[in-house]
Order: sequence, then structure tokens, then C-alpha cells
Amino acid sequence: MTQTMTVAIVDDEPDMRESISQWLALSGFRTESFASAEEALKIIGPDWPGVVITDIRMPGMDGMAFLKRLMGQDSGLPVIMITGHGDVPMAVEAMRLGAMDFMEKPFNPDRMTELAKKATQARRITLDNRALRRDLSEGQQVMSKLVGASPAMDRLREDILDLGQADGHVLIDGETGTGKTLVAHALHAVGPRASRRFVQISCAAYTDEVLSARLFGPVEDGLPAVEEARGGTLCLEDVEALSDPLQARLLAFIADQGAPAETRIIAISNARGEGRRAEDSLRPDLFYRLSALKITVPALRQRGEDILSLFTRMTEQFAEEYGCEPPQVTAQEAAQLLQAPWPGNVRQLINVAERAVLQNRRGTGSIASLLMADGDETPQATTTEGKPLKEYVESFEKMLLDNTMRRHKGSISAVMDELCLPRRTLNEKMAKYGLSRGDYL
Repeated sequence: MTQTMTVAIVDDEPDMRESISQWLALSGFRTESFASAEEALKIIGPDWPGVVITDIRMPGMDGMAFLKRLMGQDSGLPVIMITGHGDVPMAVEAMRLGAMDFMEKPFNPDRMTELAKKATQARRITLDNRALRRDLSEGQQVMSKLVGASPAMDRLREDILDLGQADGHVLIDGETGTGKTLVAHALHAVGPRASRRFVQISCAAYTDEVLSARLFGPVEDGLPAVEEARGGTLCLEDVEALSDPLQARLLAFIADQGAPAETRIIAISNARGEGRRAEDSLRPDLFYRLSALKITVPALRQRGEDILSLFTRMTEQFAEEYGCEPPQVTAQEAAQLLQAPWPGNVRQLINVAERAVLQNRRGTGSIASLLMADGDETPQATTTEGKPLKEYVESFEKMLLDNTMRRHKGSISAVMDELCLPRRTLNEKMAKYGLSRGDYL
């Protein structure tokens, strides 16, 4: 995002401040003047969008002390020093300490303009790069939470990266507990609006009157959501809960923005089944506006061996939290986890993993009993339709190797001893399942 640069002029002589300010203003620069370094430091902080022109000799904090303070809080800030003829060696020392350049009195106005232009361009690049690094870091953090190596999750991550860069509004749907809100955050974090606000409102959490005020105003404190999210992302959860009048107001808001939209809307629909979907609940013109781009988050039962890797990760985290060992999953239990319908998806899996850790700590219960308690009446010795037994065996084998490598911190000899595998067989299986010893060291 391009920022407007300011040239801060710091000099104790009013005439000097005025003349520099006037000349730079005539050259198209935005300026701000300060009579002392102390006064300027109240305004200029890290990531300040501008550059500094300062005299060296000033009462109180002089230019050299001022430079050190500025470099200490932001070494990427361009500082141009103003020096008298006798202060040239001092100005050279200032450049060693981090100053960008210096101007000797009486200075050439054209050189001053040239230096100011060079400094503001450098500052803009520095700030843009910092913002990009922050955005990429935040985007990577959010994307890293979308765990899974299944084709369904690979497609989901690809869709997020593609649609994150687009301008259109997005509709996210999927079963409850699949992580639709996390996907919405990821779409925002990997896109050009990442440095702007992400405002989230649940359309099902308020009465019509309260929701109208929260979305469009008036509100007693702060701004309504459409204003708060301006230039960023407005995320509407349970969008199908919007009443007809609020749908009309939202449609008018979208139409007023034009194209491309200043504020992106990400709508999340939790309604599933015929007659309950977003397209059944929203007026057609609003639905087609919101669903210009669409992502369907896969159900957990569609993610294959991700179920086992997620369960392992969750049980390890809960075991660390409760100060005990995670449960060891048997082949039969792995098959039960893979066969379960998981109506509550990832949210349900997290709950089952926590209860598995707690009952393992007590030395009682089984994973099958936990699944039955959740209403997943999964037979213990059958496979789901269309899936060969070979897939379940391979998923269990990979999970077992992964868990054992993790437990022994990558010690090949310890894994060979525990699993009674020769070195060549272990190497072949690790290669088959994409496991690397370096990941466990």
C-alpha cells in the first residue's frame, strides 16, 4: 500500500525551517517542521512514514544525539544532516553512524530537492517491504494451521492462495466444524488487504435491530462494521440468517461500492441440506453478488489419512497440557477413526482427542467408546464403501512410523528395534510415505 511521505524539518532557526519547508512544498513534498529534536521525537517513531532533515548544531539535543536516537529506534529511516563549513568532518561521522547524506550551508535548493526525493523513495521501499514481510508472515502463520496432506486439503490451500489475490466477494460453505472461519482469515491474510482490518460479525448472534446497528449504524461506541472494515475485509458468519430488510441494505452497500470493491465481503454459510443452503435463504441478486467466488471446505471424512495425523497431533498437544503420555493408537482403533462419519468434523475430532488423553491418563476406556458416545456407531471390522482395506493399512502404517520416529527423535536404530524392521525395509517405507529423519531430530 503506497503511503504519503512527510519530510520532517528539524532546526532551531525559524527562518531556516520556513525556507526549507517552502522550497520543498513548492517541489511537491509534504513537510512538517520542528524547533527541536525533543519535539520531533514525540512524533517520529519506528515505521514513521517519512524522512528527516536536521541541523547538526542545535541547543539541547544536538543533531548527532538526535541521529543516534533515530537510528536506535529505526535504522532504516533516511536522515539528511545540515552542516556549516566547519562541521563537515562531523557530518561524515554522522554518515558512518547511519545518516543518508549531508548538505553544507549555504546549500543548493536543487540538491536539497534531489536528496529529499531520493530519501522518500528509499523510505517508501523500506516500509513497503516491511509491510510485505509482515503480511507474508501472518499469511504463512494462518496457512500453517490448515493441516493435512490429503488432495482435498491441497486443493483448499491452492484455492485460498488463488482467491486471496482476487477482488471479488467470496462465499465459504461446508459442514459445521470444518474450519470455515479459519479459511476466511487465511483468505484475508494472503491477499492485498492483509494490512487492513478484518471485521467479523455473526449474523445469527443478534436480533434484527441490534444486527442492523452493528452492521450499518448508528452505534454508541466506535464505528459500524461496514465503516470499520472499509478498505479491508468484512466477514459475515451465518449469512443465511440475514433478514430480508438487512439483505436489501447489504445489497445496496455492495452496489454503492462499485467495482472493484473497496471492502471485500467474505460470507460464511453454515446451512446445509436442501432448503437450508445460502442460495435458498438469500435473495438471488445478493447471493450471486456474494458467491462471485466460492470455496467449499471439505468434510473431515473426505480427508483420508489426515484424520490420523490430526488425531495424533491433537493427542500430543493435550498430553503435554495435562502432563501425561498420549494414547497409543492400535490398528483396530486407527481403522475406527478412519471409518467414523465425523458429523462434527475437526471440532469433534479435537473433542475426542482430548477425552482420549484424559481416559488414557486414568487407564480406562477406548477410542471406540468415545466415538460411540458421539453417536458414531461405526462397526469395528468393516470398511467404508468404495475404500479398499489396503488404504487403511497404509494409513495406519504411516501413522505408526511417524509416531515412533517422533517418540525416538529420529533415532533410526531405536525405531528399527521397536518395530522389528531391518534398515532397508524402514528406509523403503519412509520413502514411500514421504517421511524424513531430519524432520524428527
